[in-house]
Amino acid sequence: MPSKGYWIVLIAGIVLSSCDSNQVFDEYKTVPNQWNKDSIISFNITPPDSTKAYNLFVNIRNTSAYKYRNLFLIVDMNFPNGKVIKDTLEYEMAKPNGELLGTGFADVKENKLWYKESVIFKETGEYKVNIQHAMRKNGDVEGIDELEGVTDIGFRIEPAKN
Repeated sequence: MPSKGYWIVLIAGIVLSSCDSNQVFDEYKTVPNQWNKDSIISFNITPPDSTKAYNLFVNIRNTSAYKYRNLFLIVDMNFPNGKVIKDTLEYEMAKPNGELLGTGFADVKENKLWYKESVIFKETGEYKVNIQHAMRKNGDVEGIDELEGVTDIGFRIEPAKN
């Protein structure tokens, strides 16, 4: 049975992590077992203020089963008026020695990855953000069908700091 000190640290961690005043939107979707290259993770967002600037992040939770140094993503933002902005992004996920980057204990790491900075949502209505992996092995033309080690995909919006 865990000691009394363990429970105090655990409860304090939960309380501190739940008191996040920086977030405007923060949602995760779980990836079942493996992330298929055709599986698109979507987030519907209604921004709270069309006059303020926000920083946007893609959040990734992964385990040691993730065996690549980088992560390539295709992220598209669909505006209420129908306009779509599509970006291909690359993020470093591990050091050259294979040690995973990110925060967290033991096997699960969480990475808060920059997507866009100082975005102003000028259009009123619902925006949709789609995230899809675009991983392939070196020298291969075809993408990796099933990406292992990614457990959750998240999207986060924070007020931009002046």
